[in-house]
Amino acid sequence: MTVEQVSRVDKGFLEQMEDAGRRYASRTGERDGHREALEQHGILYADTRERVSSRLTRLGVDWAMATAIERTPATATTGTSLDLDRELVSTDLLTLERFMGRNDLIGIDYLEGGFLAARSVGRITVRSPGSTHHGTGFLVSPSLLMTNNHVLGSAEEAAAAVIEFNFQAGLDGQQLAPVVFPLDPQSLFITHRDLDFTVVAVSDRSRDGQPLAAFGRLPLKEAQGKAVIGELVNIIQHPNGEPKQLALRDNQIVDVLDDFVHYSADTARGSSGAPVFNDQWEVVALHHAGAPRKDRDGNVLAVDGTRWHPSMGEHRVDWKANEGVRVSRILGAIQRFPLSGGAATLRAELFAAGSSLHPVEVSPPTVLTNRVNGDAPQNGAMDGSGEQHATTGSVRWSVPLHISVSLDADAPQPRPASPAAGPAAGPAPQTTTPSYVGLPAGIGSIDGQSPAARDLAAAMVNLAAFRARPYFDEAADLMARDAYYAGLHVGNPTSLRLALTEHLESTHERRPSYKPMRLLYPWVDLHPDEMLRSIYSDKGFTPQELMEADAAVEAARIGRWQEFMLHESAPGPEAIEAELALLEASLPFNCEHVVPQSWFTHKEPMRGDLHHLFACEATCNSFRGNIPYFDFPDFNEVVQHDCGRREPGKFEPSKGKGPVARATLYFLLRYPGKIGDEARELQRTGLETLLGWHKDHPVGLYEQHRNAAIAEIQGNRNPLIDHPDWAEEIDFAGAWP
Repeated sequence: MTVEQVSRVDKGFLEQMEDAGRRYASRTGERDGHREALEQHGILYADTRERVSSRLTRLGVDWAMATAIERTPATATTGTSLDLDRELVSTDLLTLERFMGRNDLIGIDYLEGGFLAARSVGRITVRSPGSTHHGTGFLVSPSLLMTNNHVLGSAEEAAAAVIEFNFQAGLDGQQLAPVVFPLDPQSLFITHRDLDFTVVAVSDRSRDGQPLAAFGRLPLKEAQGKAVIGELVNIIQHPNGEPKQLALRDNQIVDVLDDFVHYSADTARGSSGAPVFNDQWEVVALHHAGAPRKDRDGNVLAVDGTRWHPSMGEHRVDWKANEGVRVSRILGAIQRFPLSGGAATLRAELFAAGSSLHPVEVSPPTVLTNRVNGDAPQNGAMDGSGEQHATTGSVRWSVPLHISVSLDADAPQPRPASPAAGPAAGPAPQTTTPSYVGLPAGIGSIDGQSPAARDLAAAMVNLAAFRARPYFDEAADLMARDAYYAGLHVGNPTSLRLALTEHLESTHERRPSYKPMRLLYPWVDLHPDEMLRSIYSDKGFTPQELMEADAAVEAARIGRWQEFMLHESAPGPEAIEAELALLEASLPFNCEHVVPQSWFTHKEPMRGDLHHLFACEATCNSFRGNIPYFDFPDFNEVVQHDCGRREPGKFEPSKGKGPVARATLYFLLRYPGKIGDEARELQRTGLETLLGWHKDHPVGLYEQHRNAAIAEIQGNRNPLIDHPDWAEEIDFAGAWP
């Protein structure tokens, strides 16, 4: 049978099976080496030292301890005396010995963990005219499930699908009553053919009114160290649409590729869309296909030795090995997918779920939005694309974090507005600023309220207060501008630069930390229509959208940091900086530093300086990265990304060239010598580009508003907005190192 003669689902599965078979065949040499290392030396030496060390760390032990246990005589139980100082053994010996293949005993909690994990796994059924097909799926957040692309390949297919939980036998052997939930691709639908995954929203309530939250979730974690070569994994599945089944510790990982993991399939056959677990019931991969056995003519064989046909179901294939897609690669692809509005909030919710310390959650923290029973957000306004955006509502996160904090009563406060500038409705007053020992700023809890919840509440207060103010008072700003530059000595280009640098620093009286949710979104970066617009794409968002999305990202960052600290007993400064950089890269806010943070090593006050912060959806934020600006001669003649054009070491935005140029020029004046000392940063040759953009894209009402709002908060102003003609009079080149 040819690929053209089968259904879309069968075609997709056949393509994935062929791809998996080719990958498996190409790795024969590496796989043989892994097996030899396992047989001769054990699990500590079959994978890379880095991956094994990460795995040991996740299990609560280091390399030295593991090798010390390895040198002791083999034991049948943990009661046998080991040649170790028991006071130095801080891990569960049973878990470690089982991992190393020295002990087959399993703690009784293992069964409870598997039972809870199984709650979140269901059977997907897709009915279309003349056909029905099944797959396995599992909940990965309070609102989303994951399965394969070849199970759900389109939003239309997902709209015709349901997921059934409890499709299984009970303790008495009798079938339980399935609980059926419709899918909701209108709220979110992400799919990827090459990685063979689909993530789709699920209705909040089943057809008979039961809540989706009752079935928990299996958080997806990006952290390394979830499984290594030689380790045994588990699969919970609905093979061929049958009642739920479990392949318990019957698949051994034999190879790890960049995007995939291979595990043996001697006695257990996987099911499309099933989660693959380690012994701690963390999801390590999404099962999708495998390498089949074939006869001499290249025909796929069934388990009984006959030729296999798609109508038999994938569970009848005689597999040589199963293949799963690595969770970390899936999460990376999801993060890069362009989303906005409620869909972006649901994605942030998925990443927040992955910050949980627990591999399985039956009663998960909830994110409350205006989305009801799979419908679009309520009480919202329709944008030009027909998408509805919430204008009211709230979001709540519950993060399991308990940290002692100290309060700094001397933290700088926002300056009240002058009478000429309108009602004094600046940022919500703060009498104390929390500081934290051993943790990045903003992580902690006060009075049981999570930092994300507090920041979101403060942001909503700021938004309401600022809406009562005029957007821009030209007369008052003109007075403020004249007063700001009064007495400034203007001489030659060098003296003008030096005078401005000193003035910008001395008047930078209040230096807020990097919190775009609180200051940037509610007021500073608003356009005259009270919308936020991505600086590079000009895509519009309501302030609430980006506030809620960033609050979810903040909750996810906190959880990931907590998990890092849990597994790192005493991380040094380098490890902490590396982890913080990883958090920002994998969970970015919808905010762009036009001067990338890596150029000034993420230090304050540069990091929180509002003059070079702009709203920017995460997609464009990641697309630009830390690449210097560039002016392509043929920019308008080539196909571009919505955010602009990028080539190695060069980036030109589609929109916002004037504002980003003036913000960068401000940075050169305010922080001379801080950037431009490396080839990957802004060089002197880029100055002409910035000055050209400044000239070609004049200052407008939006930037005048920004400048006035920032001056009110920080104290200093951007001279290129107030006096655009000064650009030709300032010796900017002298600001380089």
